[in-house]
Amino acid sequence: MSFFTRALSRPLFRSLEERVSVALFALLLLFASTHQLLAHGFKLGDLEIGHPWSRATPAGAKVAAGYLVVKNTGSQPDRLVSIQSDVSEKAEIHEMAVDAAGVMKMRQIGEGVEIPAGGEVAFKPGSYHIMFVGLKAPVKEGEKFAGTLTFEKAGAVTVEFAVDAMGGQTQDHSGH
Repeated sequence: MSFFTRALSRPLFRSLEERVSVALFALLLLFASTHQLLAHGFKLGDLEIGHPWSRATPAGAKVAAGYLVVKNTGSQPDRLVSIQSDVSEKAEIHEMAVDAAGVMKMRQIGEGVEIPAGGEVAFKPGSYHIMFVGLKAPVKEGEKFAGTLTFEKAGAVTVEFAVDAMGGQTQDHSGH
């Protein structure tokens, strides 16, 4: 009997422990590979950009908002200074804030947003966010679009914004 015939004639796994170990290992590999897909994060030097997302827009809309979290693991602050995207004529950094009279107002942040050393800044509804102004076409649920974030020190990184439903955030995009 040849080596191959003997090898094929005996069981592949001798014990239940071996079978369970192989199954657990396969599940761990599957989880590890899908976790990266679900995380939807990007890295640039000491900066981690967590799950950029946007909401779908109705036909004829001229603006869309973008959200993400920027974490700075470094020892020096950095600053998000600009954004560019092919989906719009321009992109701006905005902030929603309540004024002294209790009225919520949106304003453009021309100087950019500082990302503190060892800290993070969340671009989220009702706070800092990105405005894509002059949309070239509607932003559709389930699609993705690219945007390039430029930081004062770290440079530029292209990220993908996942598009959620019009009505609101349908997934946890906190990145944590």
